[in-house]
Amino acid sequence: MPSLFPIFRSSRRRFDDLDPQEILALAILSEEEDGRIYAAYAANLREAYPTSAAMFDTMAAEEDEHRRTLLDLYVSKFGPTLVPIRREHVEGFYARRPLWLAKTLPLERARAEAADMERQAETFYRLAASRSTDAATRKLLGDLAVAEAAHERRAVALEEGLSTGDEGRQEEETAKRQFVLTWVQPGLAGLMDGSVSTLAPIFATAFATQNSWTTFLIGLSASIGAGISMGFTEAAHDDGKLSGRGAPWKRGLASGVMTALGGLGHALPYLIPHFWTATTIALCVVFVELWAIVWIQNRYMETPIGRAMFQIILGGLLVLATGILIGGA
Repeated sequence: MPSLFPIFRSSRRRFDDLDPQEILALAILSEEEDGRIYAAYAANLREAYPTSAAMFDTMAAEEDEHRRTLLDLYVSKFGPTLVPIRREHVEGFYARRPLWLAKTLPLERARAEAADMERQAETFYRLAASRSTDAATRKLLGDLAVAEAAHERRAVALEEGLSTGDEGRQEEETAKRQFVLTWVQPGLAGLMDGSVSTLAPIFATAFATQNSWTTFLIGLSASIGAGISMGFTEAAHDDGKLSGRGAPWKRGLASGVMTALGGLGHALPYLIPHFWTATTIALCVVFVELWAIVWIQNRYMETPIGRAMFQIILGGLLVLATGILIGGA
């Protein structure tokens, strides 16, 4: 039935409106794209996670085999010219991540993504098979639905097996170590710098002026300036190729953002006009920040809790006292 409001009509095709030729063409192009995605996963994971990379290599090869089988059926029925239809042309059809983004997914996300991809493909093939009136096409699509379901179960089983086996534990340890090197370590350094180094200027200004707005402006400029400086320093001093610490932009982002947040934590209370109320809240925030740093050091860097408390809390309190004494002089 024609739409009563053609101006609001979607430019995408409904799946129910596709003919058998378009469904087969869509299946061929979908298998081709999935194969490329699995190959990208394998290439991205091969050096650090060879077992998972081998799984994705196998899945890429099987997707290519599905593509060839579908293509043979298509050529025998409709000739060698494929209908130019893609996922994005069909309303409600499942989407895939862009290939450049698929190449950067971490291990756990890649495994979970693979299971989702196979589940979506199974649903598509079952629906397509139910609409097909040609016996050969219906059989092939049904067989592919079963194959995709088996892929999903295998991906989930392999993920569960890896999580308990020696190879899985080794891969998980590698992933955890890379996460710490790329995100936690520079982020922790930034948080320490932002939280501790801004204590003296912010509280010196606070006690020297006893003006909340002036203190906030000093704290804001110090925090953002320190964040920019730390971010660029972290990104520029190590490209990560030899150290294995990960992409410089990731480390720079972690360091810069956490540096700025560390300073802003005890600067933001000075948006409160009443000076002593703002100062009391800021001191409480400082206490929370220092304890957060101690917890992160103990949790991710495996620093003994006593040593972390001595280094961070004592050092932070000394810097805080310095700022208060200088500001009150």
